[in-house]
Amino acid sequence: MFGSIVVGTDGSSTARKAVGDAIELAKSLDASLKIVSAYEPVSEQRQRAEKVEVPKDLQWMVNPREDVDATLKEAAAEAEEAGVEAQIFARQGDPADAILDVAEEESAGLIVVGNKGMTGAKRFLLGSVPNKVSHHAPCSVLIIRTT
Repeated sequence: MFGSIVVGTDGSSTARKAVGDAIELAKSLDASLKIVSAYEPVSEQRQRAEKVEVPKDLQWMVNPREDVDATLKEAAAEAEEAGVEAQIFARQGDPADAILDVAEEESAGLIVVGNKGMTGAKRFLLGSVPNKVSHHAPCSVLIIRTT
């Protein structure tokens, strides 16, 4: 039914709940998991300032997506521990666009997102990740109640 599942994460507790549910679903369906996280670019000046604070042998780790990489690796390790094949995707820009792009590129059968941000007027004023994903997805969408 769903051979490939995409799930987005920002490392928050609600996103971890969505990732956990996506892992369980992927395991039960024998599906692969594509884990996506987005990041905003960091100025070169800020990167240089941060590198000064880090020992020379670790300066290579200071990059615009270091936090995203750590978040993705943690989620992938959780999936692999559960016996689920997982790939990670770090994308610059809007989180919803990152999820939608990976879903389309990977021909996903399902996108799993948490419901955080779906309630109240914010949904209309700001646009939330689950709202945007549900309206523009190239496949089915499962919105997990994380709150």
